[in-house]
Amino acid sequence: MTDATPAAAAGKSAPEDRATAGPFDDSEANPVQPFIDLGGIKILPRAGLNLRLEVEEQSQRIVAVGLDYADSTLQVQPFAAPRSSGLWDETREQIRQQVREQGGRVEERDGPLGAELLAEVPVAAPDGTTGRRLARFVGVDGPRWFLRGVVGGAATSDVAAAAQVEDLFRSIVVVRGGSPMPPRDLIPLKMPSTPGAA
Repeated sequence: MTDATPAAAAGKSAPEDRATAGPFDDSEANPVQPFIDLGGIKILPRAGLNLRLEVEEQSQRIVAVGLDYADSTLQVQPFAAPRSSGLWDETREQIRQQVREQGGRVEERDGPLGAELLAEVPVAAPDGTTGRRLARFVGVDGPRWFLRGVVGGAATSDVAAAAQVEDLFRSIVVVRGGSPMPPRDLIPLKMPSTPGAA
């Protein structure tokens, strides 16, 4: 394969311009931008963006960050990854199996961030019937980290909303930290500091 990018050659799945267009590694981010610091990731505030922290009930650990934007939802999770290989190819296969086990349908396609999955997942409606919800699964392998996103709402089918949510995903900064972590471990997330606090 002569047209393989260095990222593809190393078994990582990421846009060719990831280092300059995001999602960014902490070492690549603009230090003067007013990021919201959530520990393992930093989010750039923008008009119309609402942020939710998803907490695991038993451990009270923050396990994901939910972003509501452009009539859509984007749930993101940063994971530790090996230096030389990525996790997105393997993770896609796991998601594909999970969706099929739930009785859903899933197709892989090439998106602006690379390979992604479009899934139709069965969901229980309040009246007891079963409906279907569309979800896009996106992922990018970075240096020693992997950022996974699940997109719902308008950005699953509306091109303009999708472009806004993809731009939001690409503006995220992943803070891997220097401490050793097993691959696939969630990079710790934390509550943001109070605005104005040092």
